[in-house]
Amino acid sequence: MFNRLKIMTGRLTLTQLVAGMFAFGAQAQDASPLIPRPQLVTSMQGSFTINASTTIVHAAGQQVALATAEYLAGLLRPSTGFPLPVGTTSSAAGNQIRLELVAKDSSLGTEGYHLSVTSRGVVLKAARPAGLFYGVQTLRQLLPAAVEASTPQSSSWTIPAQQIRDRPEYGFRGAMLDVARHFFGVADVKRFIDLIAAYKMNILHLHLSDDQGWRIEIKSWPKLTEIGGSTQVGGGKGGFYTQEQYKEIVSYAASRHVTVIPEIDMPGHTNAAIVSYPELNCRDTAHALYTGTAVGFTTFCTSRPGTYTFIDDVLRELAAITPGPWLHIGGDESHVTPKADYIQFMNKVQPIVSKYGKQVIGWDEIAHADLQKNTVVQYWADAGNSKMAVKKGAKVIISPAKKAYLDMQYDSTTRLGLHWAGFVEVDNAYEWDPATLEQGIGRKDILGVEAPLWTETIITMDDIEYMVFPRLPGIAEIGWTVPALRDWKDYRDRLGKQSDRFRAMGIDYYPSPKVDWKK
Repeated sequence: MFNRLKIMTGRLTLTQLVAGMFAFGAQAQDASPLIPRPQLVTSMQGSFTINASTTIVHAAGQQVALATAEYLAGLLRPSTGFPLPVGTTSSAAGNQIRLELVAKDSSLGTEGYHLSVTSRGVVLKAARPAGLFYGVQTLRQLLPAAVEASTPQSSSWTIPAQQIRDRPEYGFRGAMLDVARHFFGVADVKRFIDLIAAYKMNILHLHLSDDQGWRIEIKSWPKLTEIGGSTQVGGGKGGFYTQEQYKEIVSYAASRHVTVIPEIDMPGHTNAAIVSYPELNCRDTAHALYTGTAVGFTTFCTSRPGTYTFIDDVLRELAAITPGPWLHIGGDESHVTPKADYIQFMNKVQPIVSKYGKQVIGWDEIAHADLQKNTVVQYWADAGNSKMAVKKGAKVIISPAKKAYLDMQYDSTTRLGLHWAGFVEVDNAYEWDPATLEQGIGRKDILGVEAPLWTETIITMDDIEYMVFPRLPGIAEIGWTVPALRDWKDYRDRLGKQSDRFRAMGIDYYPSPKVDWKK
């Protein structure tokens, strides 16, 4: 059995597997089972209780850890009512939560952490600040669910003594929010960031343009938001982010170790741009604003130099306010663009992205183009396209609609969502492995996983939460936890015990009948 598991992962030693499987049994009895499942857990005797005298400290000379220490204090103060002062220390005094960077421990990677809980206190170590942040998310789940409340609670803030050593399977663990079909304001996006970060996701992909709306201010082309941003599916008033608001979102995301990837979809899904500037259409005809949900009926004029001037301006302005390494250029469902024109278009747009110091991501159809170095292909529907991309040397983001699309209905009775890719219940969203999903796309070819939420039927933040939870924690675990330590029955038990945490966080989740929820 151990040999088979070692072959499955290719990265776990026998010692790690034994420890991990011990943790597997121990966690099943834990009052606060962890999601994503950590790599190694060792239970010990005793516990630590946070009280009014507890302090949160970081090692002297490690100011870079201060932000995470303040973040942790901000999480704990409202529910505990304790002052939890943040400071520095050069000693290992008791009754403290200590955050420490240990650069010499390279085995933790850029996002791993080591968490030690004893009767004297908590010590959280990581090689990089991101690891400290993810360790805090684990610590958060080890505390009673009442810790998520925004007002003081009557609870014992006790953590069982244990050692946890953990790091992610994939470096790219994302969720996509479509703000083009229905627009969501800055506050909603920030809440979405908080929810995905709580489960150790590190990517927010924002779908900023589509036929129904253009959602980001481009100062050199002001009609994009004035006209193209004025409506949404169903005929509502729409909206857009000013560049300052977008930078606010990016900054907030960075404080949660989340990288924002903006998407400008092209050459299809472009009615909002074309209605704003008819010269982007080869026929120079003024399109009407579109508030429906059909796809594939628009295209940029791929033969006009002016189209590429427009794209250059858009990508230049967007790159300047996006510190992350990627710009997403869409490329999906461009049904009315002749294939030869589509390929020529993508061959011209990729170098524009590179010119502004960014790497290209595109939906799997862009594999038909001449992919330049570092272009990433996002698999959503056509495995053949993604395999073609791999043969061309591209990395792949795995986002299969039949497994990871959070806008798919859970079943035929679900009040929101679509089902063109099938119904995606909680077990279906969890029981798959990116590295074995499609023959010809192996672990070495995969950058990571992403769970998209398209918003044709999604109008409110409650709608978002209902479709995202409880499926998103499962996708997060697929991205974080090695396959050998993932099991549906074990995950189902852990997920059921998260319900009180969901309620404390105010999450309007779908109570799937596949899960025995804690009452």
